[in-house]
Amino acid sequence: MEPVFTEFEEILGITFQNKDLLYEALSHSSYANEKRKMRRSNERLEFLGDSVLSIVVSQYLFENYPDLPEGELTKIRAALVCEKSLHRFAQQISLGDFLMLGKGEANTGGRQRPSILADAFEAVIAAIYLDAGLEAARTHILRFIPKNLPENRSVLFGDYKTALQEVIQRNPEEKVEYILINETGPDHSKTFTVEVCLNSNVIGRGTGKSKKDAEQMAAKEALELMGYET
Repeated sequence: MEPVFTEFEEILGITFQNKDLLYEALSHSSYANEKRKMRRSNERLEFLGDSVLSIVVSQYLFENYPDLPEGELTKIRAALVCEKSLHRFAQQISLGDFLMLGKGEANTGGRQRPSILADAFEAVIAAIYLDAGLEAARTHILRFIPKNLPENRSVLFGDYKTALQEVIQRNPEEKVEYILINETGPDHSKTFTVEVCLNSNVIGRGTGKSKKDAEQMAAKEALELMGYET
């Protein structure tokens, strides 16, 4: 008996005519492999969803930002459809709660894994597109796209290090450096603390489960202390 996804449909605001499409979109390869020939994974839908996402976002940016050059449009589109952004969008609709994973993947945190959530988000887009058409897919996608892009777009996409660098590089003599000051916890679950320094002066501190995350949080604090909204 196939699972019922009424709650997820309510979150999406969409009722699927072909429930099999939604079932396939939520079937990770680890789950499909356990079911063998009984179930197909969401990988083919992910392939299609990637293209639908790209054309919808491209058209939206083209129509709403007529003064931006091609290079800038490309950068913004890349930021909007990257794994980090799709992971965040997937979290907004609790996608991980509805994914069907193999036992091993489920037991090792697969429901929170960014790559799995990002891929499934694209697969859901394809399922909507095949079930209800491009306009339904467009409506779904655009609910996640910011209506106004701020001047500092690196902040918008959570890349605080780049945003801080863009602020600092206005003064070429300034130098930013990230220093690891603490590392705690067992190997499989470490926590890192990093300070960001401007000309040897500490301007922010951050913690995270990886050095990169800690650096981003340190840069975020620095931006906030400098009066920039994050």
